[in-house]
Amino acid sequence: MKEACEMAIVARDLVKVYRIAQRRPGVIGGLRTLFSPKYHDVRAVQGINFDIPAGQFVGYVGPNGAGKSTTVKMLAGILHPTSGTITVNGLSPQSQRQRLAWQIGVVFGQRTQLWWDLPTVDSFELLAAMYEVPRNDYLDFMKTFSDLLGIDEFLNTPVRQLSLGQRMRADLAAALIHRPRVLFLDEPTIGLDIVAKSRIREFLLQVNESRGATILLTTHDLRDIEELCKRVMVINHGKLVYDGSLSSLRDSAGLPTVLSVKYESLPRDLQEGSLISANGDSARDNRDTGWTVESIDRSTGTVRVAFDRSRSPAPSVIWAMRSFGEIMDVSLTEPLIEEIIKRLLKSE
Repeated sequence: MKEACEMAIVARDLVKVYRIAQRRPGVIGGLRTLFSPKYHDVRAVQGINFDIPAGQFVGYVGPNGAGKSTTVKMLAGILHPTSGTITVNGLSPQSQRQRLAWQIGVVFGQRTQLWWDLPTVDSFELLAAMYEVPRNDYLDFMKTFSDLLGIDEFLNTPVRQLSLGQRMRADLAAALIHRPRVLFLDEPTIGLDIVAKSRIREFLLQVNESRGATILLTTHDLRDIEELCKRVMVINHGKLVYDGSLSSLRDSAGLPTVLSVKYESLPRDLQEGSLISANGDSARDNRDTGWTVESIDRSTGTVRVAFDRSRSPAPSVIWAMRSFGEIMDVSLTEPLIEEIIKRLLKSE
């Protein structure tokens, strides 16, 4: 029990199997299915193990059907695992769900915990009463979240009339009204525009940094992961295939960083596909350490060079490119995290 208390979330050998009825074709087959059903098992989660220390912000990603939402529902006590154990703040989500409810907040992007026909503020009042939040704490909450999320602009609007972005802000506030120590977020930015996503990301960083909340985030928008999470867990077919830092995930994919260099006068001795060494010389016979000229845009005087950032720091590449002429501007483009995860999953 000591280990569980030191960690906000502990999962050991976590398995979830769904029994699905097999439907037979035709009317006769439908009757046979009704009176003599056959089942097949779907293993949504297969032997997952992980620890999440208190205060950590973790991204949990993977393709559709990988087991992300099933894992979150088990951690929150909504589903029971077929086998394995879970503790959240030292409590079992299955056997101690009521006690745990006071310590966790949950947001599902596709569903709301607010009362559909009531003004938004009434939902907050009801939740505050349910969680026995002291009145002064509730008023402080309303002021803080009005500033952070701008919810005061729609407090008197019925939930059913809120835009998707407004509803997500209200759901986030509702999940935090009782100051939970752990926050589970399942697709909290789904369907939102760029402005709404940016506002929610800033808010979540504030909650994590100022309140020390432990946050587990599942998302298909990998920009969320890039901007919010230092640790990433990747799940595929119910199995955890990666658990580590975002930077290590980038390095393991082996995808290049691209440096765009704009020259005052385009170098004539550079050709697409040529290799450049650390001192700016030709590196035709040294492909392991050379940097490849990916493209040359003669209309803008821009040369794009691909290199492995884990082996070559960007300043050294820029310094080498100075030998070809006067540089007017530079920019770096990191590999997209979507491509990194695709590369990881292909290798499994």
